[in-house]
Amino acid sequence: MAIIRPIVTIGASKILKEFSIGEVAKAIGTNVQTIRYYEKRGLLVEPLRNASGHRIYSIADRDRLAFIRHARSLGFSLAQTETLLQLADQPEMPCEIADKIVQENLEKVQQRMAALRDLETELTLMLDGSHRQDNHECRVIETLADHLLCKHQQHKIVREKGFG
Repeated sequence: MAIIRPIVTIGASKILKEFSIGEVAKAIGTNVQTIRYYEKRGLLVEPLRNASGHRIYSIADRDRLAFIRHARSLGFSLAQTETLLQLADQPEMPCEIADKIVQENLEKVQQRMAALRDLETELTLMLDGSHRQDNHECRVIETLADHLLCKHQQHKIVREKGFG
């Protein structure tokens, strides 16, 4: 059983270096509004403030935001990201929960890839023989006008319902 190491912690007891919200946003490749949104959602504790009232972030805060950004860039929802953060914060928790989240996302990606392959096939078929000099025999126009000529899965559903 694999265990997630606590690479990201909530809040920092020691602030070795202070970052402004703009510096953190730039460092992780996001914008200030997104960081504030993550704070409102509870993915990041509200940071300390300096004497003038500006937010100050620690290295641990920056790393936590980088974790969130990375998870989001891999397609994890905010709810999934929150669960993954909880797992990172609690290294005694089993890794199976994280594995399940990744497996669910992988299956969704595989479904989308299959749909894109179907779409690619359909578009390729539309181009086959479409290089006519006029629109009277244009395969693209004919296919768009008649669902019966489509091979795409979505169009099979349309044909079965009698709309083709």
